[in-house]
Amino acid sequence: MVSPLPGSAWWAGLPPAAGAAVMAAGILSVALHLTGHEVLSLVALALAGALWLVLAADFTARLLGDRGRFRAEADTPAALTAVAATTVLGTRLCALGWQSAAAALLALAAALWPGLLVGVLRHWRRRMPGVAFLGCVATEGLAVLAAVLADVGHHDWLARAALAAFCLGLLLYGAALVRFDLREVIGGAGDHWVAGGALSICALAGSKLTASPVWTGAAHTALRTATLTALALSLLWYAVLLGAELRHPRPHYDIRRWATVFPLGMTATACLSAAQPAGLPWLRPLGEVLLWIAVGACLLTCAAFLATRWTAHRRRP
Repeated sequence: MVSPLPGSAWWAGLPPAAGAAVMAAGILSVALHLTGHEVLSLVALALAGALWLVLAADFTARLLGDRGRFRAEADTPAALTAVAATTVLGTRLCALGWQSAAAALLALAAALWPGLLVGVLRHWRRRMPGVAFLGCVATEGLAVLAAVLADVGHHDWLARAALAAFCLGLLLYGAALVRFDLREVIGGAGDHWVAGGALSICALAGSKLTASPVWTGAAHTALRTATLTALALSLLWYAVLLGAELRHPRPHYDIRRWATVFPLGMTATACLSAAQPAGLPWLRPLGEVLLWIAVGACLLTCAAFLATRWTAHRRRP
């Protein structure tokens, strides 16, 4: 048994679902960059990077020191947040011009993805919560980062790999949808929003592929159609889920609420990214409105988290 890392007591025991916080901060950084709010974008990026390092250290400590717990948690859908968070962080680093770091994160995410995905798929069942869609999210995250790196480095093979991941992600979405428990829309703790957010990241991946010069003619038309369809369905989910939240409020903090912030930010990012390649400029102002809703949700979730931690600290003997 490997002893715990020095000073690790405060973060030891974090559940895999904590990766959604990295995803949320990372995608908000991407969206803020797309709207020209660079200072706020870098703040969000720094937060995402710090959280990613903490969770990576925790992941490594479990792998080396607690194999039983590692294997048990690796088979849960929330474990795929490790892949998704890594790709989101890599996408933002690529926008900074740090292609080498982004490529390293893509390689890491691609190495983690098959084992985690297979383990999760083996344990799929009927009537699953929103985390069922994380297989799609993780796969589409690979597609987004691969497409971005392919465009920057003019690597056609990487663009083709991104297309393969995009198509597989769509298939995984359909497989998850038939297993999704629709009662989660009314009573879910936060991760039910991934039902819509998964389509948003599909639209984001599609927009990156559509903007690539690799795809022309019928292929470009098909990608544009798939992108707009995924985006339209994600906006429909957004309206349904928001209406359910207003009708059935769930004010108490739950770590799965970070899986609400991420889809909110991802939908905004998808609108902002798809506006130009789709030839629909009105998507940009819509994306800007959705971005500030996502930022507000992030701040509220942070406040709820801090309040919960403060209350727990005061109750300690």
